[in-house]
Amino acid sequence: MQTFDPILYVFEAEFTSTAAYTDSIRDVTLTVTFAGPENEKTVVPAFWDGGRSWRVRFSPQTPGAWHFVTHSTDGSNDGLHGQVGSFDAPPYTGDLPLLCHGSIRAGQSGTHLVHTDGTPFFWLADTAWNGVLRAKAADWEVYLAERRRQGFTAIQTVITQWRAFPQDAAGELAFTGTENIRINPAFYQRIDDKLAAIARHGLLPSPVLVWACTPHDPGHYLSAADCAHLAQYEVARYAAYRPIWILGGDGEYRGEQAQKWIETGRAVFGESGEQPVTMHPRGINWPGEDLRNEKWLTFHSYQSGHGDGDEHLRWLQSGPPAANWNISPVKPVINQEPNYEDHLAYHSRQPFSAQQVRRALYWSLLLSPTAGVTYGHHGIWPWMEEAGVPADHPNSGVAPTWQEALQSEGATGVVHLASFFAEIDWPALRPAQHLLAEQPGDAQPNRFIAAAQSEAGVVVVYTPDGTPLHLTRTLKRARWYNPRTGLWSEAGAGTLFTPPTGDDWLLRGE
Repeated sequence: MQTFDPILYVFEAEFTSTAAYTDSIRDVTLTVTFAGPENEKTVVPAFWDGGRSWRVRFSPQTPGAWHFVTHSTDGSNDGLHGQVGSFDAPPYTGDLPLLCHGSIRAGQSGTHLVHTDGTPFFWLADTAWNGVLRAKAADWEVYLAERRRQGFTAIQTVITQWRAFPQDAAGELAFTGTENIRINPAFYQRIDDKLAAIARHGLLPSPVLVWACTPHDPGHYLSAADCAHLAQYEVARYAAYRPIWILGGDGEYRGEQAQKWIETGRAVFGESGEQPVTMHPRGINWPGEDLRNEKWLTFHSYQSGHGDGDEHLRWLQSGPPAANWNISPVKPVINQEPNYEDHLAYHSRQPFSAQQVRRALYWSLLLSPTAGVTYGHHGIWPWMEEAGVPADHPNSGVAPTWQEALQSEGATGVVHLASFFAEIDWPALRPAQHLLAEQPGDAQPNRFIAAAQSEAGVVVVYTPDGTPLHLTRTLKRARWYNPRTGLWSEAGAGTLFTPPTGDDWLLRGE
């Protein structure tokens, strides 16, 4: 059986083994070599799908006639080895960015992400850790359509069991055991279409392959070999949807722990760096020094987390992501988990407001070269069907339902954030704190002002509380942008600019 999905531009074929294996994944390996109309060749791993069924998914880069041949490590298995076939890939006529412009990689400057054709990609992700795992299919479609409308470009989600999702609704696990684990295809069959739906809605899938935070998470208790075994299976199953992989979720990747993840990353992705990959670390954590030289690591992610104390705020403002982004080799820097809206802050024990969320987002975007940022809501990440405290997160506070969270004030702020950066040459922005003659954040970190500028002379400054801006450079013309409404107003010229109100504001000038 073989099919071609013209919307996702994915070819899929099924092969039936003539032999039964004790461990179908470890006992035999199946790859498929695809040859295209321009003599290109691509070798794609197939994946076991239960029983004697194997499948391969492949997204061709070029339209036209494609041919394939299978290669099995068990050459006597006529059902898997030496199978041949062909299919025609029609010219793509849709509007999905990943298909119009190609997969994602780091740009030549190393400071931001681009599509294969060089079109800049602005990472604006939503955190839906449990979305693929828990959402009803119809609800997931509603959610994805709205996030696309709101200007989001990526969805971060988990695709294996972890402490906040120990098993699926049918009681199935993604794998069993704690060493020499056994993969359960039935678990993945139930999430296949929801992962594919992210790409179908024009969003970038960004799946976490192995969550690694606590002793109850697989990335914590599995060996590097078993982490790689799990991740290789997931990559084979979903690579055709052109994701950016998050190899480890919420883990510690520094010092002694770094070696485990270096081994895992190399085993899964090799040395080529062909597939885009990042690591999602735990809060106030910068693995950039230990993993920086790994070729499989496409960009640096960090988590400024859910603290609101001075120490945590200063870490975001002047810590490694702001101070070390330009150490060679330069790679994009993205905050994948700033303050979640409605999540209880670690220090004040108050839920984060929309203003605090906006503050963390704009700080993150301006304190290292602008590449993107991730938003999160306390009702979305655990996918709350009913209001309550998320599973295994007793200190995070009561979360609203995902439906209520979908139209939150913070999400509306993301709409305006997307509009603001769409109007400027954001890949050219670099941190420019020297533009500030006065910095109230030195004494009060919650009042920190962030500034960036481009070589062309475009200046962007964010003030979180309406503090007047005293600049070291004269602007010939400037405008205020209201991040709460998306409206512009004139700001005049000069070096001193007073925001229209005592709220947070963006100044754009030249």
